[in-house]
Amino acid sequence: GWCPLPPAGAQTPQLLVEPAWTPAVLWDWVTLTCQGSGTAGATTWYKNGQRSWQEGPDCFTVTESGTYTCDRPGSGLSPPVMVLNDWMELQGPAWALLEGEMVTLPCRR
Repeated sequence: GWCPLPPAGAQTPQLLVEPAWTPAVLWDWVTLTCQGSGTAGATTWYKNGQRSWQEGPDCFTVTESGTYTCDRPGSGLSPPVMVLNDWMELQGPAWALLEGEMVTLPCRR
């Protein structure tokens, strides 16, 4: 698959979630991308704190619910991302919002 390029100057890896809704839900065809400095194509992925695979791809489509983190050599562990498989979820944007800002929260099922 295609993985976006990491942002310039990124240090600690970040998990990019596509589509950018939180919480992420399996029936949205969630793709996780490990972005940051370190060696591309040598990503270690963890699911629920257990190593899933080492020297794996920088991005993949999630097929199971769980809490995911990634590690790029020389840059450390990313913050966790939770992917759910619930019947119904009230979702919000994955980016920060300012007080008073209008936002639409879809109820997904």
